[in-house]
Amino acid sequence: MADTGRLERPRGIAARAGSWSARHRWAAVGGWVLLVILALAVGSMTGRVDVSDSEQVPGESGRVSAILDEAGIDDAAGETVLIQAKGGERKSGGLTASDPAFRKAVDAVMAGVRDTGQVTALRSPYETKTISVDRRSALVQFEMRGDPEKASEHIQPVLDAVDAAQDRHQGLRIEEFGDASGQKAFDDAFGDDFTQAEYSALPVALGILLIVFGALVAALLPVVLAMTAFLATTGLVAIVSHWVHMSDTANSVMLLVGLAVGVDYCLFYLRREREERAAGRDAQTALRVAAATSGRAILVSGVTVIVAMAGMLFTGIAEFKAMGLATLMVVAVAMVGSVTVLPALLSLLGERVEKGRLPFLGRAKRRGDTERRGGTESRIWRAVLRPVLRRPRLSLALAGGALIALAVPAVGMNTANLTLDQEFGDRLPVVNAYNHIDEAFPGGSDPARVVVKADDIDAAPVRDALARFRTEAVAKGASKGPVEVTVHREQNLAVVEVPLIGGSDEGRAEKSLEVLRNEVRPATLGAVDGVDAPIGGSTASSKDFNDKLGSAVAPVFAFVVVFAFLLMLMSFRSLTIAVTSIVLNLLSVGAAYGILTAVFQHGWGAGLVGAEGVGAIVSWLPLFLFVILFGLSMDYHVFVVSRIREAHLAGRTTKDAVVHGVVTTAGVVTSAAVIMVAVFSIFGTLSMQSMKQMGVGLAAAVLIDATVIRGVLLPAVMSLLGERNWYLPKWLGWLPDLAHDGPAPVHRPSTQRPSTPVAASPRPEADERPRHAGV
Repeated sequence: MADTGRLERPRGIAARAGSWSARHRWAAVGGWVLLVILALAVGSMTGRVDVSDSEQVPGESGRVSAILDEAGIDDAAGETVLIQAKGGERKSGGLTASDPAFRKAVDAVMAGVRDTGQVTALRSPYETKTISVDRRSALVQFEMRGDPEKASEHIQPVLDAVDAAQDRHQGLRIEEFGDASGQKAFDDAFGDDFTQAEYSALPVALGILLIVFGALVAALLPVVLAMTAFLATTGLVAIVSHWVHMSDTANSVMLLVGLAVGVDYCLFYLRREREERAAGRDAQTALRVAAATSGRAILVSGVTVIVAMAGMLFTGIAEFKAMGLATLMVVAVAMVGSVTVLPALLSLLGERVEKGRLPFLGRAKRRGDTERRGGTESRIWRAVLRPVLRRPRLSLALAGGALIALAVPAVGMNTANLTLDQEFGDRLPVVNAYNHIDEAFPGGSDPARVVVKADDIDAAPVRDALARFRTEAVAKGASKGPVEVTVHREQNLAVVEVPLIGGSDEGRAEKSLEVLRNEVRPATLGAVDGVDAPIGGSTASSKDFNDKLGSAVAPVFAFVVVFAFLLMLMSFRSLTIAVTSIVLNLLSVGAAYGILTAVFQHGWGAGLVGAEGVGAIVSWLPLFLFVILFGLSMDYHVFVVSRIREAHLAGRTTKDAVVHGVVTTAGVVTSAAVIMVAVFSIFGTLSMQSMKQMGVGLAAAVLIDATVIRGVLLPAVMSLLGERNWYLPKWLGWLPDLAHDGPAPVHRPSTQRPSTPVAASPRPEADERPRHAGV
């Protein structure tokens, strides 16, 4: 092999990008910095457009908001203050609404909220007759001034006034609940939770990377690239939001996913470059090999994740579309940064990437690199692989059976929009206020809202239909009343508020809603020509959202699975690998679903994660988890299988290639998984039940994927299949070839003979093909 020292021209996009960046390092780094600055600047100037209320909810509920918006009628943020005799819920003892002390408390509440200057349409319970049957509870009602979508920002003085009235009337319960106060409580809890998660995620990731690399500079690189990718995407998302509206939730999920994939991609690239240098390759060659192997795996993985995230665009739900677009954009930016600016930075830093070595840890890492390129983690996985490959059928049966057993509870998964007390427990005052109002006035704190649109709202048939609707709503058992009608003559609209029987009991309230929609409306308002009467409100919004989400599940699942299959097929040129990739990923998602159902629906082991079994999984989570997990699982799968295929192309038998691929990637996969599990586990410690469910589901799935799937099932399956792993039918030969680039043959200058070949090596000659060494 006389010309083994000759460097071939880089093959493949990743290899060419890495080679160019290493040669033009200042241009690559400068271009990246310029991209981040320009994206942030332009995004800041254009501003971000968020999803409106009418866009957030599909179906009839969305039409309600759209009609009101079109008519220029502000759906004012309504607020209710409960004045209740203590013990009134037991219907014995305490004051009544007729007592002077009770009236004095009502007057104090009205005067206090009026003096804030933030309210309008203030109504006394003695005028509106909103006094309970036992006369121990009464409601003061009003609306917030100004833009209803910003009412939560101005509610605090009103809340303070109500608290002051409570302090002066200790013999009564005085509590407030409404659109603005409820939104403020939710935003504060949600914001505090995500702030805690965001501030915790970076230090956790950096700490783990310090342990992995043992050097400060090497540990900082993945975090810096991940955060700059997030910042650049933040600006780009603001620009795109003028066409596809965004949200705070999408921004938070974008940070979560951006940090996960950004750190993973850099970790894959950086570890391969360090491994090649430890094997004796010069800096330029090590970068070329890392670009051709890990860089290519990053591109395949990134495109697969992007496809998975794109699945959310097909839900037809604005919030999911925002999350899908934001996350696929941050993955794309992180992917581009990893194969361009990272090689440039590594070329610039050279040996300085090892700067800032930690005492003891740095020496241990250096000794591990010298002794064995696999490190301690590889020896652990080598020990795991020995029994797996010795008895692959038994390993497959045990690991597969365990995951199927974990997935079984998911068969009975119950999804629902969590109520306030399910989401927050009783720790928030607004939750207690809602429950107390609902007990005294069932459905009154959260009524259904019917918007009646007609050519002439004052026409006799329309007036008669409205009257009959009010009567039939009570007669048919959907409401106990009072049913209130507000007429807007200029806009030819009427707004009807119907307190639903069931109140906070979602199941009963939905039955009442069905009576309104399917029985009362068709027989009254629906019988008048030219009348449109969509029914909205909180219960209707929840039902419409769940119905829309349910109809989107099958198309989204099919889209993600089919496109991921095609990408695997074209990337590895193997029908077998494409099929096993999909099956293994579905198995890990199913196991995560089962764990979620067991813990949060049935309450098994809920105390271990500081949660309570609430009897349901939040409705948006299964689809969200499927998309996120399917995308992130491909990170590990593509990286491991790429290394296995690389070893097989270099002349190893399939079994030896499996050992080589798993052992040499074990360190980086374990490190990446530990980071992801740690970050996702932070969400499992948050106060909101939905955030706990998301954190536990993500952490469990990643842990299962990086251990049981990649360490046991994948090796066992590939060992059993043998050469059939690389099977591609002739009739599929027309597919585009995105197969492995492979590093160019290079000369290994090291004079020290390694004990076990680990790094990528050129394809040996026939008489030099390595013999199977076992595990």
